[in-house]
Amino acid sequence: MNYSILGKTGLRVSRLSFGASALGGVFRLVDEAEAIRAVHVALDCGINYFDVAPAYGGARAEIVLGKALRGVARSRYFLSTKVGKYTSPDCYGADTLDYSRARIRASIEESAARLGSDYFDIIHIHDIEYQDRRHTEWALSEGYEAVCELKHEGRIGAVSFGIYPMDLWKRILGAVEIDAALIHNHYCLYDTRLLDVLPLARDKGVGLINGSPFGSALLTERGPADWHPASPEQRAVFRRAAEFCREQGVSISQLALQFASHHPDIPTTLFSSANPDSVARNVRWCEEPFDVVLLDRVQEILEPVHNYEWDYR
Repeated sequence: MNYSILGKTGLRVSRLSFGASALGGVFRLVDEAEAIRAVHVALDCGINYFDVAPAYGGARAEIVLGKALRGVARSRYFLSTKVGKYTSPDCYGADTLDYSRARIRASIEESAARLGSDYFDIIHIHDIEYQDRRHTEWALSEGYEAVCELKHEGRIGAVSFGIYPMDLWKRILGAVEIDAALIHNHYCLYDTRLLDVLPLARDKGVGLINGSPFGSALLTERGPADWHPASPEQRAVFRRAAEFCREQGVSISQLALQFASHHPDIPTTLFSSANPDSVARNVRWCEEPFDVVLLDRVQEILEPVHNYEWDYR
């Protein structure tokens, strides 16, 4: 496993990092024992950065990750969670957004209890664009101030956002003092807009975390969950790309992971899996070169959805 410094956070993070959304059953039903093994395989493979959120599976992901990390020396891993977005475990999409100082402080205590750690290396302010951006300014004022206070108190190490829209990223990187940025679905086979903000992030020392190399499962053989906003026509484009890869003897997931994780200026790429074998396979893929000719052909197939702005809500 290779390691890079995550901007001015100073954290020396693994090239691949572990996103724990899958542990909460966001993509499929999950066996808890298998999910815990997936975390242990990640650690054994040299992955040292784990990210989670209370919104994943109604806090289920935090609970399972906490069980998996129990007894593991805290010096072996960096840990981040998120604040501001909360989801009921039995009703996907019924999100509560709350960026108040009181709720953020309570959220940190709740996450700490579930995860078994009083200190978080990074806190991401979560999905401030959701619900038609009704809460964006609240998140950028009181929410941001609350997280900065936690940093000044020594409770967390770094301030970040975890959001999707590129216009908001350009605003935040241009005007808000942050240490890291979790940008998802913007450096993968069909969308490379993360590169638009890379020079600004580099100039400001912001550590970039590339989330969703599989495009929220669009770039997998299984395909995305029902909740994904891609239309039937768009899903058909991704199926054609997957079929073409299969005909060449390569999984589209392999190509997607390799492409997303090989940019020299992106310190870490965050994937999610609750399957131990998939975790080990992803690490193996990351260490292998990829076929640039195949990449060109697949990106041609994906041209109809190139840099498409999904309506995540």
